[in-house]
Amino acid sequence: MTQQPPERTAPPNDVNTSARSVERNGINPVPDSERHGTPAGLFWPWSAAGLSLLGIAFGVYVVGLGLGPGQAVLAGAAGYVLSFVLVGLVSVAGARTGAPTMVIGRVPFGTHGNKLPTLFSYVSNVGWETVLVTLSSLGGAAILARVSPGLFADSGGQTPTTAAQALCFGVTAVAVVGVGMFGHALIMKVQKYLTAAITVMTVLYMVLMADRVDLTALWSGASGSTSGDAGTVVGGVVFAMTLLGLGWVNCGADYSRYLPRDSSGRAIVLWTTLGGVLAPLLLLVFGVLLNAGDPGLATAAAADPVGALAAQLPTWFLVPYLLTAIGGFASGAIMDIYSSGMSMLALGVPIRRHLAVLVDGVLMAVGGWYLLFVSPSFFATFQAFLSVIGVAMAAWTAVFLVERWRRRHTGHPSAPVRGVGWPAVLSLAVGTAVGLGLITSADPNIATAVGFLLTDGARHGTLGAMNLGVVVALVLAGALYALTAPLARRPNGPPQRAS
Repeated sequence: MTQQPPERTAPPNDVNTSARSVERNGINPVPDSERHGTPAGLFWPWSAAGLSLLGIAFGVYVVGLGLGPGQAVLAGAAGYVLSFVLVGLVSVAGARTGAPTMVIGRVPFGTHGNKLPTLFSYVSNVGWETVLVTLSSLGGAAILARVSPGLFADSGGQTPTTAAQALCFGVTAVAVVGVGMFGHALIMKVQKYLTAAITVMTVLYMVLMADRVDLTALWSGASGSTSGDAGTVVGGVVFAMTLLGLGWVNCGADYSRYLPRDSSGRAIVLWTTLGGVLAPLLLLVFGVLLNAGDPGLATAAAADPVGALAAQLPTWFLVPYLLTAIGGFASGAIMDIYSSGMSMLALGVPIRRHLAVLVDGVLMAVGGWYLLFVSPSFFATFQAFLSVIGVAMAAWTAVFLVERWRRRHTGHPSAPVRGVGWPAVLSLAVGTAVGLGLITSADPNIATAVGFLLTDGARHGTLGAMNLGVVVALVLAGALYALTAPLARRPNGPPQRAS
């Protein structure tokens, strides 16, 4: 059995349940004495995580795939709901076991085999942290340059200075790391207040931009808009899945593990899905309508979505807009940095949870520097990241949920496989490899490593645009594990908790 980090012994209850104290629970199962709350409480952290002005840019991006406004909304809604139902299903396991998501995964993957998907999870979380904080920096710097061009813009008064970007990055990064270090109780409290505050500011933003949207676009089609074929619509659904739920599946149980063990599974799925989908879907619809009213927005949003969305705002609203953008990005990054710390512990790194968050903050700073000052195209790199990590997370989710389904009548859970759970590891590997071979990327560097199962014609045609590799990875990995898992011998001895 892999040696556990030093926080195995649970501290007194008030340390882990008070928002004023640093949480000392790590990857150990949360004791029943510390369980509290109801499934409805899951609405707030997931709602705050998705209530970002980036959600409006997502609407612009989905239309940019070649979809008409109505098609973009339908594809986005389908992708959002389908992917976040998966997050809800994973969340049920957190309440039943009290363990973080990637620790529960040791049951099918084994104590050593689980390190492969946990590494995928860690990369996904740190990648999203970096993207969100970097976007905050880009948007914040653009706004500061408009508010005070003499201080925050170059000699032409248009381009933000490096100092402005660094300032915005530093403010957001410090806030994210600070809240993440305190842990679960403070996160749940902060996210509730962030949801309320960002909702008010986002509604005000929509009111100010209302004269620039095309309300007739959904049923009459915007002027000059195109309509995609069935393959492009499927591609839109898959893209929406990677934009939202598939970026969170590896975190689901991290936020439900403090719920009482007998909490309703259906309620957990319902409130997780509602919280995760409701705000992003409304923002996506607004983004689609805004793009229909201003078709040139798509080009600007591909380089700097936050700055592009602020370009037409009155000057007096720029500071509130900046705070709204930073708060929205920070709320998502807070959840990512907390879960990435859990993933680091599940990898077997002997470090306390709050210190693991600090390490993640350093990696986030390095990644942010790359995106801000090295990467030539934010959108191409971002879309490639979503597709690649989406394939791996889809395959992992399938194995995880099939294992939970197999044990639905036998309690939660049995002992982890000792060493490597080969059926799970091979199913993940095969599903991921095939999935990567069926996706494409606009990033020329990443494009050489994906799409290797597609012909040149398919890669540049409808099949390539569909990025079906994400769905294929989900179905294939789940089917392979369902077929091979019964053939594996389980360890002898009484059932134990995953740890």
